[in-house]
This record gives sequence, structure tokens and C-alpha cells, in this order.
Amino acid sequence: MEQVGKFKYLRIQGAIFSENTMYQSGVFNIFNQMLQEEEMEEEDADLYREIDDWFAEKLPWPECCKNREKVVCFFKTENAAEMVKMIRPALWLLERYKKQYFVVYTNNPGEIVYEDKYQVAVKVSGQIEFAKPIKKWLNEE
Repeated sequence: MEQVGKFKYLRIQGAIFSENTMYQSGVFNIFNQMLQEEEMEEEDADLYREIDDWFAEKLPWPECCKNREKVVCFFKTENAAEMVKMIRPALWLLERYKKQYFVVYTNNPGEIVYEDKYQVAVKVSGQIEFAKPIKKWLNEE
């Protein structure tokens, strides 16, 4: 995660889309799904619960997230060092269970509807948007 200094925000997300936001599920949603489906060995599940408890203690839970509004959260990189350090064991667990994840960096996450010291929540449309194929790629010039 060496890009932290170049960008304002980072998000860790999976390949599966959230039904609520139609945006890639965040790292905590991925784990909650894994716990619900009992995909992890108990020792690994306990490790994740310890990580989650630490984040629950340190990281405010925005009302817009509690209310299941169409928002996604990004860490603020300026204050993310401790968060990134604590999330690394969770990333190891994702790799162990062969769950795809992506670390996304940006300076423009979208319309910010919540902000605290560590994170922002960004409004999303709730729809998947597709780009049209480039005609050149389709040999339709």
C-alpha cells in the first residue's frame, strides 16, 4: 500500500457487488458474508472478529451506513497508517480463502456525504454503469 502518500483516499473492496449499492463490496462486508456463510475456520474467524472489534472501537460508524443508504466508504490516507497496519492481517485472510480484493486509491471518490478524521462516505447511484465498447476495438471505424 505504498501509494498512500500520492492519494487522498483508499478503499479495499472485493469483486462481488453489494446488492444495496451496486458497488463492489467493501472489506468488512466481504468478511461479514464469510462469517454468515461459515466459510472460515474458527481460529481465522476469531482473528477477524478481533480486527473488526478494533475497528468498531476506533472508527466511527456513519449513520448513512447504519441506515443502509447507497454509500461506500474510503479511508483518508492522511490518517490511515494505523488503519492500514490493522487491516493487513485481514488481507492475509482474504488471500488464504482465495477471495479477490482490490486496493483502490483516488483523489476524487465522488460526492462526500459524511466525513470524520479517518474516513469519508460517498454517495453512489445504486446502479451499475457500463461503458460502451470502443468502436476501434470492435473494428467498426
